[in-house]
Amino acid sequence: MIVAGRLLPLLPALWLASSILPAAAQADHDGQLWINATAFGSVGSFAYFAEVQPRFGDGISRLDQLIVRPAIGWKISDSVTVYQGYARVENTPLGQRAFSEDRSFQQVGWEIGTFERVKLSSRTRFEQRFQTNGRDTGFRLRQMLRAAMPLTEEKRGVAAVAWTEAFVALNDTDWGARAGFDRIRTFVGLELPLQGPSTLEVGYMNQTVHAPASRVTMDHIISVNVSLRQ
Repeated sequence: MIVAGRLLPLLPALWLASSILPAAAQADHDGQLWINATAFGSVGSFAYFAEVQPRFGDGISRLDQLIVRPAIGWKISDSVTVYQGYARVENTPLGQRAFSEDRSFQQVGWEIGTFERVKLSSRTRFEQRFQTNGRDTGFRLRQMLRAAMPLTEEKRGVAAVAWTEAFVALNDTDWGARAGFDRIRTFVGLELPLQGPSTLEVGYMNQTVHAPASRVTMDHIISVNVSLRQ
């Protein structure tokens, strides 16, 4: 009951997701496992990160996506950092031909502040997407809002975490992207301290995707994120 009470302030961060998710009965479902290892660092105002993310789908039986994503950035202030990055995405969808995607992206990270012990942050990312199964460039906007609240009195203790990220495609492409709502991800879990400032984030993620032909897929994901910080 104590933990549940402390999670209540995080619920507004999930309101957007719950208000637009399609009904579960209308969706095709899959159980997945996503593992993400990200290294963060900075030297003065210069910042960088690099991540590797294997994603296992089809009931966690096979690797169906692998993402490698480095970026370099600049700290505009103590709370705002801008990045230019690149992502390589290898896709092996079940029953379909494998394909690759290259993404250039620009990102703004904002540490909004702490309110009633709840730390709020946001990430805005604009992507330019190029796939090997088409010639068009897809443009997509992603917006994430994250809330974290400590569950102990320790300076670096366990924290409850909730975040939601909405994806909007800005144009149609010959490889299948359609302008409009693309997908939404919602996460609830715990952040655990590791050595130094590094952390481990573990929890449940729901991803709802608006697929072609007005189909909807819903992924139920075990999410494991390791953040290695200087």
